[in-house]
Amino acid sequence: MLSRILSGNRRAFQDLSEQEILALAISSEEDDARIYAAYADGLRDEFPDSAKVFDGMAAEENTHRAALIDLHQKRFGDVIPLIRREHVRGYFQRKPDWLVRPLGIEKVRKVAEDMEHQAERFYRQALKRTQDADTRKLLGQLATEERNHESLARRLGEKHITDEVADDEAAREHRQFVLTYVQPGLAGLMDGSVSTLAPIFAAAFATGDTWQTFLIGLSASVGAGISMGFTEVASDDGVISGRGSPMKRGFAAGIMTTIGGLGHALPYLITDFWTATVIAMIVVVVELWVITWIQNKYMETPWMRAAFQVILGGALVFAAGILIGNA
Repeated sequence: MLSRILSGNRRAFQDLSEQEILALAISSEEDDARIYAAYADGLRDEFPDSAKVFDGMAAEENTHRAALIDLHQKRFGDVIPLIRREHVRGYFQRKPDWLVRPLGIEKVRKVAEDMEHQAERFYRQALKRTQDADTRKLLGQLATEERNHESLARRLGEKHITDEVADDEAAREHRQFVLTYVQPGLAGLMDGSVSTLAPIFAAAFATGDTWQTFLIGLSASVGAGISMGFTEVASDDGVISGRGSPMKRGFAAGIMTTIGGLGHALPYLITDFWTATVIAMIVVVVELWVITWIQNKYMETPWMRAAFQVILGGALVFAAGILIGNA
């Protein structure tokens, strides 16, 4: 990859002939049509109405491609040079977002608008590089259409997606976000915050050494994060449960577990024992409040029940750590 970039084997846009510009436009329209079709395919099972939006986008790009091919045949014949985006230096690239599943509704709509904007800019620049009247006319028409179509995803959405359907899709996307990120992240935060209370405070009161307590807290937090992450990945592939990518869930669980433990381990970088311990206790209270808030907001757990569960569990583990540390 690096050698290809450094070798300078890509052409500058200003060096392209009119035939090559047409060929580039044809391949770009074909790629964009395939991308929109892939978006439609990725959305069809969960969001069938939004899939129709991107079916329409793909149809529009195929129409543009057909018009460009007709013009190329008229001017240069049937043999179209093989020139693609990656062959042109500085030409806009398409990120492979369509390969990532599940697809987010708002994300792909925004990508579609950006794609149309980039295509409109390309046709404006191509228009400056051509002299043939028919070519200039078609490129100008396509530039105008792309500018008008910059919000095509939104306008097609208005056609296919009612308020009820949009609300339903938003609810399902929110549910997917909760299942993939919030739920494993919350489990990790609870595990990291609560399970490390005992070893950290036991070490603190047993040794009275803030540095040793920090090292124990750091190792417990990192170890718990790695364990929790791998456990989440191995526990469910997400196919049947619909909880999403196991890797995403694993990272969410592992990172939040580590953060939960480090929260009350970091204060022990302070050399004064009681200052560090009081700050660590305050951090624990904040952590338990955050856990309660997340449970209430995303898991719809009533405040009182969430607070009782979290505070009771945290208090028991905290007390166990102090008792063991003073034994």
